[in-house]
Amino acid sequence: MSKNSSVSKAFAAAFVVLTASAIAGIVTMVILYKTQIATMDPTPRPTFPPTTTGLPPVTRLPKNLVPERYKVLLWPRFYSQILEEVNVTSPNQTVLFTGNTTVYFHCVQGTSSIYLHSQNLDVYGPVVASTDTDEGIRVTRMENHHDQTNFLEIELDYALKTGGNYSLFLSFRGEVSGGLEGLYGSSYEEGIPAHEDDTDTDRFLIATSLEPTFARRVFPCFDEPDFKAEFEVTIIHRRITMALANGINTDGTNIIDDDWKSTSFQPTPLMSTYLFAFTVSEFTPTPSSHHRVEINTYARPKATAAGHAKYAADITGRILDYFERRFGIIYPQRKLDQIALPDLISDGMENLGLIMYQEGELLYEEGVSSRLDKENIASLIAHELAHQWFGNLVTMKWWNDIWLNEGFASYMTFYAVDAVEPDFKLKDVHILNNLHSAFEADALASSRPLSRSQGEVQTPSQIMQMFDTITYCKGAAVLVMLADIVDQPVFDKAIGRYLSDWKYKNTDQNILWEYIQKADDESTGERNIAEVMNSWTKQIGYPVITINTTSGEAFQKHFLFNDSAVSSLSWHIPIRAMKYTTLFRLIWLKPGESAMKDEFVATKGEWILANVNCTGYYRVNYNPENWDRLVTQLQKDPRRIPLKNRGQLIDDAFNLARAKLVDVTLALNLTRFIRNETELIPWAATISNLGYFVRMFDRSEVYGPMQMYLRNQVEGLYNSFRNYTDNSTVPTDHASQQIQIKAIDVACSNELPECIEMAQHMYADLMKINSTNIIHPNLRSVIYCHAVAHGGKEEWEFAWGLYLRSSDVSERDRLRQALSCTKKIWLLSRYLDYTLDPELIRLMEVASSISYVSRNVAGQALAWNFIRAHWNYVRYVGGVRVIEEVTGRFSTQFELEELERFVMDNYLGPVSYQAIEQTAVNIQWVSENKDVILEWFERETA
Repeated sequence: MSKNSSVSKAFAAAFVVLTASAIAGIVTMVILYKTQIATMDPTPRPTFPPTTTGLPPVTRLPKNLVPERYKVLLWPRFYSQILEEVNVTSPNQTVLFTGNTTVYFHCVQGTSSIYLHSQNLDVYGPVVASTDTDEGIRVTRMENHHDQTNFLEIELDYALKTGGNYSLFLSFRGEVSGGLEGLYGSSYEEGIPAHEDDTDTDRFLIATSLEPTFARRVFPCFDEPDFKAEFEVTIIHRRITMALANGINTDGTNIIDDDWKSTSFQPTPLMSTYLFAFTVSEFTPTPSSHHRVEINTYARPKATAAGHAKYAADITGRILDYFERRFGIIYPQRKLDQIALPDLISDGMENLGLIMYQEGELLYEEGVSSRLDKENIASLIAHELAHQWFGNLVTMKWWNDIWLNEGFASYMTFYAVDAVEPDFKLKDVHILNNLHSAFEADALASSRPLSRSQGEVQTPSQIMQMFDTITYCKGAAVLVMLADIVDQPVFDKAIGRYLSDWKYKNTDQNILWEYIQKADDESTGERNIAEVMNSWTKQIGYPVITINTTSGEAFQKHFLFNDSAVSSLSWHIPIRAMKYTTLFRLIWLKPGESAMKDEFVATKGEWILANVNCTGYYRVNYNPENWDRLVTQLQKDPRRIPLKNRGQLIDDAFNLARAKLVDVTLALNLTRFIRNETELIPWAATISNLGYFVRMFDRSEVYGPMQMYLRNQVEGLYNSFRNYTDNSTVPTDHASQQIQIKAIDVACSNELPECIEMAQHMYADLMKINSTNIIHPNLRSVIYCHAVAHGGKEEWEFAWGLYLRSSDVSERDRLRQALSCTKKIWLLSRYLDYTLDPELIRLMEVASSISYVSRNVAGQALAWNFIRAHWNYVRYVGGVRVIEEVTGRFSTQFELEELERFVMDNYLGPVSYQAIEQTAVNIQWVSENKDVILEWFERETA
């Protein structure tokens, strides 16, 4: 699953009645199956004392039964089209789905109880049989536990034998979800409505989203990742639709009657239940060539015909080839389907053989999508394809080690995109962005370890909490560090062996360490990999190392924003350092020790730089003299310092200042050199870190001088792109395109007159009747935002109209964000109210829309009041994580007390505790630094 993560209610609202044919179908399936088992001998055998009885003591399934294969029949009864017919009552949509499943399993420990999962399903007709003897076993009781276990408990007349093989047949029915989990519905328009009330262009589809614990909502199953099995699926669906699933279509489709047909799929390789997937839709494919795998990318017919899936289709085969070469293991199926869905809870989901994406993250429309959208498409496809090896082929034993899936997928994305789109030059940028995201989330005492104990991750809600920045970003960051420790070729050799030896199996991080250790022993054998890496994965946080370049002493400390927090944690720290132009060997700082290193002693006024190229997951502090030398070097000739470290020095200094480890003026002094900087990485780090200052002070007297300073700093960069910008064109270089956007954003945000005039002029031209949009797609997002921000009702309503009329998802996303930029409070309030209507703002876009408003200083209080007033709705569509975004500006005692009261009243979990801790840190930091910061900006702009 991709990091960013909830459907149009048009579909759910349309499902109002259950059709008579659905009920008849259920009866038919039961009769047919009972006929099939009539020849079985149900005479019970002697009862063996079961080894396991009663409800398991925890929320995990017992391991006495191991599923090997499922045969699943699913029959969703929905209509993909409901055409209005004159003088005829049109059919109502239906949410009903029915089906049956037979799971074949092996008994490894005798028991008279079968436990599996089922949630929100009506399950009936259990039939248990021995596949060794064809004898039936009578079911004495079946109970679905309506608690957080979701157990379906089946009691038998006598115990299953150790070593025996059995089957369990179950029929079930359920309802298509109105949300985006389990089996859910989605809607879109195909064509242009003839009038406002025309519904003949409405189209409906269904899809699945089962990670982590939602397969149990679709069919009864052993819904834990280490219960891998084969899945053989048949889908019954309407004749005008097409079904896709994990496996290869076996024999086309079989016509059942005038309305229905069935599609059967070949058994999958062994896989976990969360990877089970299918869709039913009227979508059409864009095929792409590959020497062995049949690749098809599905989308709305209109989008397919217009070629919007072509870029995704073209790049998929190249990324697949890259991973096959790198791992030395071929993709395990002969087909790979991708589908661009109007609604999906995450940006992408890696289901084996059927990868799903939000359509806005996969489709590319020339002339409308920005060139930078290609970067996002390539990155997302690379992430999901990496999962075909990390997660699908080799899967973690339990969700406490989900970083083995997501951390590896994030890590491999850096290299895959760099290999197939080298002109993007993204690897260094992405690695650093990933590192900084991890640092930000992991600097609070309320953080969590990368790998938790299994006992800490039991319930579905605890499992969901593992899908966070720590898993994705810290997971990738520690892999970058590990590869640097053992050297990249050694790391790659170990990973190849790990994947080969554990394919179709389940692992944990200890197994990974064993493979890295073996490869390292064959190379140098200088370190205990498990000992080193467990200090990074089993503890919260990360260290800051302090180097005294006069004495050569280095020591470590747990880095925390809250300076009053007490911690004795320490790590095995690999340090790559350089003195001016000399790069030293790898230096180790052991837990709990300080060290005296000759390499850290500066002579003749030279500077020392540690964590060269930012491969280590730690921050670095220096004695004041070394900081002064680094600041001087950056102002004199920044290119003497490696590019990534120019960004890292800024990030370290600002965050050390937030933790009160250095004076805040040191961090601000570092930004002086940025006036003459033209590279993306230092500018991105500066903008990101000064963004915290903006959030803390844009409601105070500090903001005016700060704006003036930033305006002065960015003016040269803005002018260097002005010839492009004023003519609505962009440079050919990809990195320059990115920095052009940042230059415009910083310049307009800080009231550079020529920038605001440019944005208003371009937007005004667009507003003219029958005007063609000549704003370059790269620039639209930033120009829309600042034009709306400096406009009024007319500009806002024009953007809203464009949003409603646009069929391109990337354009709609740009406009949706621009609508949040207005400074008119009443317009922001109207916009927030629109998020309550799924016909206007899709459910999966509600959380981000509220977050956009909260980033606007004029909208922050509105957004906070809004989520409290509508919490039952917001938590359903956005989850608790929206609280972190909306409270990002909180820096007063009153705001802290409001937040604490809200968290307590609504029984919110650990994510909210981080928001509370961050607010407390903000309060203290602002009170201690406001006067100093104001004085610095006033002096710099005098």
